Amino acid sequence: MRGAGVGAGLSVCPAVDMSGAGARGVPAFVGESDSVRAIRNIIPVVAVSNSTVLITGESGTGKEIVARSLHVQSHRASGNFVPINCAAIPKELLESELFGHRKGAFTGAITDRMGRFELANGGSIFLDEIGDLTLELQVKLLRVLQERTIDPVGAPRAVAVDVRVIAATHRDLEAEIAAGRFREDLYYRLNVLPLNTPTLRERVSDIPLLLDYFAKHHAAQGQAPITFSPDFLRALQSYQWPGNVRELSNLIDRFSTLFAGERLALSSVTPSLLPKGLAALQSEMGEAEGLDNLPLFDAPAEVNLGDDAPHEGVFSGNEVEQITFLSQGMPVLPPEGLSLKHRLAEIERDLISQALSRANGNVSQTARILNLQRTTLIEKIQKFGLRAG
Repeated sequence: MRGAGVGAGLSVCPAVDMSGAGARGVPAFVGESDSVRAIRNIIPVVAVSNSTVLITGESGTGKEIVARSLHVQSHRASGNFVPINCAAIPKELLESELFGHRKGAFTGAITDRMGRFELANGGSIFLDEIGDLTLELQVKLLRVLQERTIDPVGAPRAVAVDVRVIAATHRDLEAEIAAGRFREDLYYRLNVLPLNTPTLRERVSDIPLLLDYFAKHHAAQGQAPITFSPDFLRALQSYQWPGNVRELSNLIDRFSTLFAGERLALSSVTPSLLPKGLAALQSEMGEAEGLDNLPLFDAPAEVNLGDDAPHEGVFSGNEVEQITFLSQGMPVLPPEGLSLKHRLAEIERDLISQALSRANGNVSQTARILNLQRTTLIEKIQKFGLRAG
């Protein structure tokens, strides 16, 4: 007996591209890099086998996509695909989750309950983060792989299961064996057919395709997907992506919410919205591409600061009074008055110009002198015409 609907409620990583899949809707990696093509080519070969598979790779690289693809392309495709994250379930509950229990086996066991192995009977079970299993459970899993039977908690006898086991981990299991945290005999039982998912930094050529996919995936209904300027794309391809494709998806989700339908330039995004490594690249690339070393030219004689800006010079009153105030470092108020907005803008423009000159055109240093956010300073430089172009 199988758990009805088990497969229907399982999550699918959003980096699955169903549009380019075959007629059977086989999930596939988004991308055309050599490493992605290699994964696509090996999956059909491994899928037809009934042997245990061990998928290794960093977190967020799509190990579950590989596991699902193996199941869908196998002769077990009509059966359930049952995933379980071995690191997400408390160790005292994991045995019951894996193998089930019988009524009365422990306090709270008021009915029989099938475990994941029984639910996957005739299909595939995906044991994610297998490296986090306790040594006690490793022994019991080893017996399952050897005998093809499970022992539900409190059951009087073993139960036979027909399950294809696919395991995955981000850990170095050989190092775990050396440290005494993982059984060597279990490792060899699992590592019959090894597969490795590449990191995103190993396939940076796929980033434009992933950006396009996730931008469309995360766009609100009726809203155009966000797009990226060339400088932003270069930064995204230079970033190391410790969280891999999952991190990229989350970042595009954030941008799609905050900048719906916009074309994003690297300098237009507040550093606090970026991962630290990407924010550092934003600063470095800004300096390298001239955002931090802006060529200056003389400010225009008049700057349009609003409809109330005066058309004549500010100083038209008594020149002696003006000179006296100026010598004391005080602004002069002409007899006919002035536009305070215009005057304050002039002061702001002059101070920014002085700070830029002192910093030799370096925007980051100028922002520190003026105690401004770098992006705010760039907007003001452009507003007052203090940068070329």
